[in-house]
Amino acid sequence: MGRSFDRRLARRLLRYLWPYRLWVAVSLVLVLSFAALQVVAPLLTKLAVDRYLWPTHTPSATPLDPFLSASPWTGLAQLSALYLLVLMASFVLEFTQSYLMQWTGLRAVVDLRRQVMTRLQQLDVAFFDRTPAGRLVTRATTDVDALHEVLASGAVAMLADFLTLLFITAAMFRLSPGMTLVLLAVTPLLLAVTYFFRRASTHSYRRIRVAIAKINSHLQEHLSGIAVLQLFNRERTSSRQFAQANQEHRDAFKDAISAYAWFFPAIEFLSMLGLAGLLAYGGFQIPRGELTLGVLVAFFQYGMRFFRPLHHLSERYNVLQAAMAASERIFRLLDEPVRVQAPARSRPFPGGDVAIEFDNVWFAYQDEAWVLRDLSFRIEPGETIAVVGHTGAGKTTLISLLLRFYDVTRGVIRIGGIDIREFEPRDLRGHFGVVLQDPHLFFGTIEDNIRLGTERITAEELEEAAEQANLLDFVRSLPNGFAEPVRERGDGLSTGQKQLIGFARALAHNPRFLILDEATSSVDTQTELRLREALRQLVQGRTSIIIAHRLSTIQHADRILTMHKGRLRETGTHQQLLALRSIYWKLYQLQYQDQEARVPML
Repeated sequence: MGRSFDRRLARRLLRYLWPYRLWVAVSLVLVLSFAALQVVAPLLTKLAVDRYLWPTHTPSATPLDPFLSASPWTGLAQLSALYLLVLMASFVLEFTQSYLMQWTGLRAVVDLRRQVMTRLQQLDVAFFDRTPAGRLVTRATTDVDALHEVLASGAVAMLADFLTLLFITAAMFRLSPGMTLVLLAVTPLLLAVTYFFRRASTHSYRRIRVAIAKINSHLQEHLSGIAVLQLFNRERTSSRQFAQANQEHRDAFKDAISAYAWFFPAIEFLSMLGLAGLLAYGGFQIPRGELTLGVLVAFFQYGMRFFRPLHHLSERYNVLQAAMAASERIFRLLDEPVRVQAPARSRPFPGGDVAIEFDNVWFAYQDEAWVLRDLSFRIEPGETIAVVGHTGAGKTTLISLLLRFYDVTRGVIRIGGIDIREFEPRDLRGHFGVVLQDPHLFFGTIEDNIRLGTERITAEELEEAAEQANLLDFVRSLPNGFAEPVRERGDGLSTGQKQLIGFARALAHNPRFLILDEATSSVDTQTELRLREALRQLVQGRTSIIIAHRLSTIQHADRILTMHKGRLRETGTHQQLLALRSIYWKLYQLQYQDQEARVPML
């Protein structure tokens, strides 16, 4: 939960204003000028009352005397014009300062959000395995927005309030120390009320932030799985869970509202109590001639100006509170270590024909719960390797290690005789084309989802890749062809069509290495036959790794690796493995019997 104020976090947060320090400096000058003008207006009122409206005795000399007329009407007109000028100057100064700081704060927030997004893209896949996406969305949106107020106006506005209090207090002491002490007598009570309000609001606000994160996480998870939710009639359960998170948010907000409900009336009551003290004190001093009516009127104006910054400081404390809570979580995200990093001096990826080698590879996601155990094999240049095995045998993990989404726990993976940890990860992954079982589609068009921002792919190469993936006929049937819009996660497209787009995506980038992870699992039999023919041409001269449950799709692979409980149990061609009558033979028999059992049902 952290502390209500952390200087280390505050200093780190203010660093985002450093690139805009010139505009911050200009804002500080404007703030200083504005605070000074808050002292002038009540003095003009005092002068008008004592000199023209209620001249009981000779007023004290002022710098304005040479410019003021002796005539009451002319003098009041001059003071009124000067008062209006002060108000207009205050308006211009406050507007300019507010505009500059809002602009500066917005730029700082944009920089911070960009840094958060960059960090999210750099973090390891393992981090996303253990962190809900909804929580990360909250960090990049709601938490960053909570920092906007403190960066835009919080720090400078708090300084303006302090300066205003300082200047007003000094001016009041100069006019009447006694009345100043009367007004300051309620300050301890204000501080006590603020202290109790701070304690009440701190806990409530942190509960609000936690509840918002829960709500965002719940919405993201259940909206992404809306089809499953409706399929199994879990709407009521989901609504009940959401209602619980929503109720936590409501209860936390209710406590915060309760704190505000008693705090502001208490501040208002104490403010009026202070002004009543001024009235009582002035009522005794004016008849004695120890105080002028102008001083009393000026003190009333000063009193309203004195309590307003205290009120603002209480409000801005909550802004600061929100900023501390949000920055604590954001900086924890920014400080999250990246374990899969490029070496200090990365080696260039080898050119030409190179082999891939797994040498005594061990891997566990947690502690020593081994997913892969002492895995060793070699893939020669241009060779097509198929990997089969039961669910949980470690097939997909093998690919994740090859692409350095995770680093091996023991052993080494080499490409061209070089440990892949010596390559820059982006350079390594740029040589692989991957087709996943569930390819992810982004907002945009079909062309955008095939290119993925790669401008070097020509229109001819795009069309050729679509034709090889058996996607071209489908694209031509669309009203906009390759420019057909794609909704979130490819909504509106069948799973098979999304998989074909994933195929075309890999082919268009013409990778040196091809990885197919259950790439034909969601296409119909006829399309699979066409893809199989295209793949035979595609894998020629290209090192390929195919992970498949459908054994019919990998029978022509140069070698088949059979995984079982994280170990490599068998290796050979389709016919060689069948002849062993072991694990692969059992997988083949089970699949063949399953197909035979389904025939009478057709």
